[in-house]
Amino acid sequence: MTLRKFAGLGALLSFVMPGLAMAEEAAAPVLNSGDTAWMLTATILVLFMTIPGLALFYGGMVRSKNILSVMMQCFAITGLISVLWVIYGYSIAFDTTGMEQGVVNFNSFVGGLGKAFLADVTPASITGPAALFPEAVFITFQMTFAIITPALIVGAFAERMKFSAMLIFMGVWFTLVYAPIAHMVWSGNGGLMWDWGVLDFAGGTVVHINAGIAGLVACLVLGKRKGFPTTPMAPHNLGYTLMGAAMLWVGWFGFNAGSAVAANGTAGMAMLVTQIATAAAALGWMFAEWITHGKPSALGIASGVVAGLVAITPAAGTVGPMGALVIGLAAGVVCFFCATTLKRKLGYDDSLDAFGVHGIGGILGAILTGVFAAPALGGFGTVTDIGAQVWIQFKGVGFTVIYTAVVTFIILKVLDAVMGLRVSEEEEAVGLDLAQHNERGYNL
Repeated sequence: MTLRKFAGLGALLSFVMPGLAMAEEAAAPVLNSGDTAWMLTATILVLFMTIPGLALFYGGMVRSKNILSVMMQCFAITGLISVLWVIYGYSIAFDTTGMEQGVVNFNSFVGGLGKAFLADVTPASITGPAALFPEAVFITFQMTFAIITPALIVGAFAERMKFSAMLIFMGVWFTLVYAPIAHMVWSGNGGLMWDWGVLDFAGGTVVHINAGIAGLVACLVLGKRKGFPTTPMAPHNLGYTLMGAAMLWVGWFGFNAGSAVAANGTAGMAMLVTQIATAAAALGWMFAEWITHGKPSALGIASGVVAGLVAITPAAGTVGPMGALVIGLAAGVVCFFCATTLKRKLGYDDSLDAFGVHGIGGILGAILTGVFAAPALGGFGTVTDIGAQVWIQFKGVGFTVIYTAVVTFIILKVLDAVMGLRVSEEEEAVGLDLAQHNERGYNL
């Protein structure tokens, strides 16, 4: 009788175990080719925003003697941040070791080094909301965000910063400012601003407020360009600027829709609201300038496009079409007045309006996200108390502004004392293309 029981048990196990193995195999993460294809595409689009998009956008706005210097800075930053990202940046931003929801500790502010040098990342490593695409793709996607953020700062101090000082500043700033802010907002449970409930779908806080505030501090520390504001400093090639703006517009679909990290309905809605807000902001800036100055300008509509792209970025995953329309219109008008009237009144030399567009647009978009993410106003977020969410957004904005401003100021002052930040007056007069790179953008 006992032997029969064992025989029966053995037969049962021989029947059940393959089933359990199959269930375990079915539960294992499986790569989704659709999500992978979309994330590969989105990654390429975001890199396209910096080179050539931002390089052309900024390059066209400076004087002809400085076009190569601006483009060179964009390319050099792309190389520098790519290398720093794989050595330690990705780990600082996304390593979750030591994090616990609701607990504020050191790892709430900065990640560890468990992923330094991309340890244990292989072709088989899979990530995503449901572990559906290669971790290598996610690493590269986030790298492109890390690249464009410091590149945006270039617009604030264009035409007057030494190339060597710029390189060191960007490396240190990425380490002490960008990566920690990205960790606090995006790393998940236990991240400081994540636990606060700050809504930042694609980088309104991490990218645009961060870069805009750093740009403002940089232009104040370096001082005004020689001759500003009495000497005319008109953009030398607005055709380049318009082409760059167009590339930014197209690339931004990867920026925003790609932040859904899947080929799904959220990505589709993010794409739609990005287009709506950008179009509305372009018209808002154009008509505001038309009414104020009597004529609409090409530079104005290009700037309006970028303002709309910036403002919808934090909201792209949670607002609906009509919310996007309001955010876009507001961004176009508000950023126009900040980049013109406010800048003239305060007298700071934000060369290419990095603060006026990215800083102000990012702040406006972050706050309005708290309003229009509410389902009651056509949003798709989980906001039930608009006032409470707006306060959370204000906290996130305030923390980022203060942290970025203070750390950026310290970095710049230390570098200025050690090696100097600014080119000489003679070099500035000659132009940074020749003075810093021994080249000319145009040889006639």
